[in-house]
Amino acid sequence: MKPSPYGSLIVAMVTPFDDELEVDYRAAVSLAKQLVSQGADGILISGTTGESPTLTVEEKIRLVSEVRQALEPSVMVWAGASSYDTAASVRLARAVEAAGADGILAVTPYYNKPSQEGLYWHFRAIAEEVSLPVMLYNVPSRTAVNMLPDTVLRLTELENVVAIKEASGILDQTSAILKHCREDFYVYSGDDSLTLPILALGGSGVVSVAAHLVAPDIKNMINFYAEGKIQEAREVHYKLFDLFKVLFITTNPAPVKTALEMAGVEVGGLRLPLYPPGPEHKQAIYKVLEQLNLQKPKTTCLP
Repeated sequence: MKPSPYGSLIVAMVTPFDDELEVDYRAAVSLAKQLVSQGADGILISGTTGESPTLTVEEKIRLVSEVRQALEPSVMVWAGASSYDTAASVRLARAVEAAGADGILAVTPYYNKPSQEGLYWHFRAIAEEVSLPVMLYNVPSRTAVNMLPDTVLRLTELENVVAIKEASGILDQTSAILKHCREDFYVYSGDDSLTLPILALGGSGVVSVAAHLVAPDIKNMINFYAEGKIQEAREVHYKLFDLFKVLFITTNPAPVKTALEMAGVEVGGLRLPLYPPGPEHKQAIYKVLEQLNLQKPKTTCLP
């Protein structure tokens, strides 16, 4: 495991909505505070789990601003600021930097399937237009393009490209990046179920979805591994494994929002085209929460 100045547990936070599916900023601030109190080192706003494709630019900027103002300076607030349009991504990255973001998460452009050269120039354009640290995000299951290790390593020549959220599921890619990257470049797992294997390869932590429900356990797992307590870390991994998998039983963030509701935390519904899980999926989610004793009467995350 490689210790990172950006922490080991970053939560890809859901965006709470009210009954009219308007962003509930007060609930977002409260949820962020709750996650930090449970061990999160950083909060990611308007990533995939935050339903970024259906958030307006104005909503993204206000979310960053309000969450950043509410948290201690030691907690890093990352902002999702990339899409299939490089020029629009650059404008958003500048805007969230002005709103107070501490770092940028930049996903591989989706739908238009750029080449490796196109990926390089997309991320370079973003990195050169902001002074913030940039975390690359490789998630081919959602974007239809896989950023190869050679492209990642080329981008690490840019000083403020500091990390990657690696969610290809291909551990050989993680190995290739970590074998050749500069010393102050950090690899985070983009899949909760691969956090422990990536730590073993020299990764630095996880950008987590499951931490909405089990942040203390995930932080303990990482800390156990860092302390050389491999068996203890493995036990936590297996304890949480079913939760890691069920939270992706259908398209994220539908399962985690459903699970939060079952756990008594009000974060509202989903904006179309996302849709709630069906009865069978809900039953599967509830069964796992019950096994972990996470299901609770409905309350709210507001103070």
